[in-house]
Amino acid sequence: MKIRIGIFDSGIGGFTVLQRLGERFGDISCIYLGDLARVPYGSKSPSEIRLIASELVHWLRGKDLTAVLVACNTTNSIAMDIVERFSIAPVFGLIDAAAQMVNAKNIGILATPTTVASNAYSKKILELKPGVKVIEQSCPAFVPMIETGKISKGQIEEIATEYLKPLVKEGVEEIILGCSHYPLLLPILKELLPLDVRLIDPALGMVKNLDKLVVINNTPCGKLLNFSNTRFFVTADPIGFADRAKHWLKISPEVELISLRSKASVF
Repeated sequence: MKIRIGIFDSGIGGFTVLQRLGERFGDISCIYLGDLARVPYGSKSPSEIRLIASELVHWLRGKDLTAVLVACNTTNSIAMDIVERFSIAPVFGLIDAAAQMVNAKNIGILATPTTVASNAYSKKILELKPGVKVIEQSCPAFVPMIETGKISKGQIEEIATEYLKPLVKEGVEEIILGCSHYPLLLPILKELLPLDVRLIDPALGMVKNLDKLVVINNTPCGKLLNFSNTRFFVTADPIGFADRAKHWLKISPEVELISLRSKASVF
């Protein structure tokens, strides 16, 4: 059976998931779908997110997938049931994976406004580990800054410092990067935090959960060499997306433009 993994996100945040997938399994076949026409998701209403999730998963149904990776935390928090209901392939999420990775008693979450408002991380962590203290911090500026690419390190540091202050003040021991875009800022976040604070990338746990499905000859290789078996699709700005893929993934992919909006979507 040919392995083919579907990954979807509002934009380029899913690059971090794609990278983790490659680090674990090598250059397996992937379909990457970025909904750039509606990025960012983090400020949208729950009803909008659920409608978008319906459209995304229906498009992926025809792609003969082994698994679907929901690389968008906002979708994880608001519309995971929609994806699971309509997906033909098994669905894997970031929030469950992150909760499994928690080891400390005092946890911080960095996430989009919609994800924070849902309390999805707190609920899942407390379900698995009662008694843990969880502090969620909304970070509305991160995704737009990352998607445009028109930012300086100084700008990011200034904004990130403000987001991290409440978590550092509460003495968190671990911080979950509750948006797939945020690991792209990992070096900067590490510089701003005390050395003993552990940063958790949920994508690591999510791709590990694929072990039961992805049985291939490749052994863990540490990196995905060229993403040659990945096809990229976007709902807007294929040229800009390709430019950002060149920056973050060090490749120059062909990017196909598609349309997702449909009055027939059911949620």
